Amino acid sequence: MSKPVIWTVDDDPDVLRAVERDLRRHYGDRYRVISADSGVSALEATKQLKLRNEPVALFLVDQRMPRMSGVEFLEKTIELYPDAKRALLTAYADTDAAIRAINNAHIDHYLMKPWDPPEERLYGVVDDMLDDWQASYRPEFQGVRVVGHQWSPRSTEIRDFLGRNFVPHQWLNVETDEDAKQVMKTTGVECSSLPIVVFSDGSFLSNPSAPEVARKLGLKTKAECPFYDLIVVGANDAGQAATDVSLSACPVTMFVRG
Repeated sequence: MSKPVIWTVDDDPDVLRAVERDLRRHYGDRYRVISADSGVSALEATKQLKLRNEPVALFLVDQRMPRMSGVEFLEKTIELYPDAKRALLTAYADTDAAIRAINNAHIDHYLMKPWDPPEERLYGVVDDMLDDWQASYRPEFQGVRVVGHQWSPRSTEIRDFLGRNFVPHQWLNVETDEDAKQVMKTTGVECSSLPIVVFSDGSFLSNPSAPEVARKLGLKTKAECPFYDLIVVGANDAGQAATDVSLSACPVTMFVRG
């Protein structure tokens, strides 16, 4: 299971290195600290984290950044990670703006620059936010996810294929599951292209066939030898017993009909 993520975003490279260093030193054994130098690049990376179903515990973001302010970035992450904690790094001149934005961007706290020494001005606040987050955190499913309509023949085909090949997966009904709707927003896939199969690395296929999914998963779809001693079609009791037969020529391979 991957460590929950702490995001830090700041366009000032010196500040970014300093806060990343302080966070890693104190939380690196329990959290994965990642950084970005702009809200735009951080938002794209956050979308990829969401597709991989990786948890984000905290966003710690500078307010004054070009193209996208800290508050604007935090507002855009609400749909992706509504339960993550959010904090602004602000200068004295930004304090009033930060306070006004607390409700709109669901900001939990704001920290003044500079925060040295971190033992007194950083870690206590971050500890409280992370403790609150951990209290309600439930690990996300890590593996293949299928998003589609409940009565879609193609969705049923993909789910049956994954089940027959013992591939752990999660089914998300686009009509009733909020996570399914979020996947569609993040991928940009239209309803006409369902089902979506999302893999653990964040990549996805829209409206794929079973052989396409098999190739993506690295399953064998073609024979590797010109001749075989035995081919088992199906996975019933007789087929399972047949796989225990030991033959001496080209390795016995079981092909499961998709």
